[in-house]
Amino acid sequence: MVRQLGELENDIMTRVWQWNRPVTVREVLQDLRSEREIAYTTVMTVLDKLFRKGWLRREQVGRAYVYEPVSSREAYTAALMNDAWATSDNPAAALVHFFGLMSPEQREALRDALRVTAPAPADSEVDTGETGTA
Repeated sequence: MVRQLGELENDIMTRVWQWNRPVTVREVLQDLRSEREIAYTTVMTVLDKLFRKGWLRREQVGRAYVYEPVSSREAYTAALMNDAWATSDNPAAALVHFFGLMSPEQREALRDALRVTAPAPADSEVDTGETGTA
């Protein structure tokens, strides 16, 4: 089960995901300070906790660590959605309600995603290059 990120964890992970490169504590701190007053040690502690929880990997470069995400924001979101769906007593009904909450754009994005991930129909023949002889 994936634990939902706390507010500050989410704010930090959002930056790490958006920047899509290794980041330092100082970079995250400077960006966060445009929105709130926050201490260097607070950002350092949260990045360390995210590393220990498996959300980030880190590498020492000189005297500082650089952090980068282990997985994408999309993978995190999908895991949260899967956990929420799996806890329902009636997953089919939960999906129906979820679809009802979606905007037309979200429904179209879902249709596109299903086209990409849907398996080929069972009755279609796929050329595997084998002649069928043993």
